Amino acid sequence: MPAGSRPAGPDAPVKIVIADDEPLARERLRTLLADEPGVEVVAEVGDGHEALHACAAHDPELVLLDIAMPGIDGLEVARHLRAFEPRPVVVFCTAYDAHALSAFDAEAVDYLVKPVRPERLASALQRARALSAARHAGEAPGGGGKRRTHLCARLRGSLRLIPVDDVRYLQAEEKYVVVHHARGEDLIEESLKSLEDEFGDRFVRIHRNCLVARHELVELKRGLDGHVHAILRHGDRPLEVSRRCVSQLRETVRQL
Repeated sequence: MPAGSRPAGPDAPVKIVIADDEPLARERLRTLLADEPGVEVVAEVGDGHEALHACAAHDPELVLLDIAMPGIDGLEVARHLRAFEPRPVVVFCTAYDAHALSAFDAEAVDYLVKPVRPERLASALQRARALSAARHAGEAPGGGGKRRTHLCARLRGSLRLIPVDDVRYLQAEEKYVVVHHARGEDLIEESLKSLEDEFGDRFVRIHRNCLVARHELVELKRGLDGHVHAILRHGDRPLEVSRRCVSQLRETVRQL
């Protein structure tokens, strides 16, 4: 079976990841799920980083996700999961109903307030099964939501979370974007345009295939061949600037 694929057939159990920093909350969900037919809990984790790693490793159809967790919270986990392929369905389980609007902005299919009632969990599972089937059949995922603080690179069943603050520049390469950051390079399966839309105040376009962090820009230099290049604070080489970006980029550099 190819990497990232899911078991076929209507009789395959729904794989579920439980993510909550409270052991008793995880135990309650596990107990309630034991009474539900056709489900399999493939991982239980206690924070957002572990949740993303578990999803990369197990490709679950459903994530039961707390919101208030240490490190990366549940809302940001959900935003990262939108870029996963296959993409899991998210159901939030939280003690605070004040997060409901943000949860649905993050495209959760349901929002369960603790202590989770068995009938509400059963209803959420039914909705999750229907949405997972629709996505598996090729329905396009949605967008929107709050800006992330990390980018997520998937690495052979695992992943690496890259703080956006550490990113120096982003360069499109075929269907991937190469993230050049403080600790090296990683590939992410996102478009440069979507990253520009999300992080436009942090990055500036210097070429149709390149966005540079504003804090990395030092100066522009024109070479003997007439081409303009951007000099970066931590760059090992100048980056070519397209002619259509030069004037706007000069103004950006002047304002830094």
